[in-house]
Amino acid sequence: MLLSIHIAAGGLAIVLGAIALLVRKGGTIHRRSGLLFVSSMLVLGTTAALLGFRKSPTDGNVFGGLMTVYFVGTALTTVRPVSAWTRRSNVVALTVAIGLVVVNIAGGVKAFNSPRGLLNGVPFVVHFFIAGVMILAATGDVRITRFGVPRGRPRLARHLWRMCFALFIAAGSFFSIRERVAKILPAPFTTASMRALPILLVFGAMFYWLWTVRRRRTLPVLLQHDSMPLTTRAK
Repeated sequence: MLLSIHIAAGGLAIVLGAIALLVRKGGTIHRRSGLLFVSSMLVLGTTAALLGFRKSPTDGNVFGGLMTVYFVGTALTTVRPVSAWTRRSNVVALTVAIGLVVVNIAGGVKAFNSPRGLLNGVPFVVHFFIAGVMILAATGDVRITRFGVPRGRPRLARHLWRMCFALFIAAGSFFSIRERVAKILPAPFTTASMRALPILLVFGAMFYWLWTVRRRRTLPVLLQHDSMPLTTRAK
């Protein structure tokens, strides 16, 4: 039952994440699909961690699940009104981010020193890449705890890249394994290039929207009833 919930949540998250990326930012469809995406990803990450923990407390899915919950959680609180709850959540998130940095660096070192350069089938390069991303995320969390949530474009950028990286985790966990794709999609979509395409599109969409946010004079309204509104005009 837990595995079925995990698979259903993952499929739903990929579809909802794609919708949120394609539609107009700040619109009704974007808001609703984004909230449903967050809910699906929270279920996906939680069930992944539980399934991994049943195998071993140090199973990679435990940390992957925590990372998924971390990214969607911090992306959501970024565009929520600032409150005591969001401040406490940011402190907890920073602790999780630091822990994941340590875990991934340790995993990268262990994989690098292994005969094949792998740890649980994952190359050491991937471990260090994830560690670098988590260092970037933790640095942002430190700024949040010290100076508060940023305004305008930096706030939107924080929300966008964390949502997109969460979607990357969901898409990568599915499309990276040919057997999983073959159960749902026809043979032409199971080749390495076709399976890599959705993952690359997620990053492409992320950079496009980050560039768009930086260039636009008027930002989309993602947050209401906050003392630090996201709608500003470039000077």
